[in-house]
Amino acid sequence: MSVSVDILKRLELLEAKALKLALAHKSLTITHKELQLENQKLRNQIILKEEEVRNFHNQEKISKIVTSITDDTYKKTELKLKINEYIKEIDKCIAFIKE
Repeated sequence: MSVSVDILKRLELLEAKALKLALAHKSLTITHKELQLENQKLRNQIILKEEEVRNFHNQEKISKIVTSITDDTYKKTELKLKINEYIKEIDKCIAFIKE
């Protein structure tokens, strides 16, 4: 009878360990999904920041071009707006081509 009691105790310990492992697995799965979501969110933020940097560089280039072309403040503003308009149209065309 002591053999069957020993086996029963071992089975209970094994069951307890299996439950602990199942809980740990569930917890790790949840953490993994949360980290994946955070990772994707951060990747999207990086993409947005890179786009902002590109836009900033474009604005800087436009300013340099406009400054080198004209000294008239009104013409500078008008020229900047026109160049920005062209760039936006080009970006739309590129986006359309990518689709």
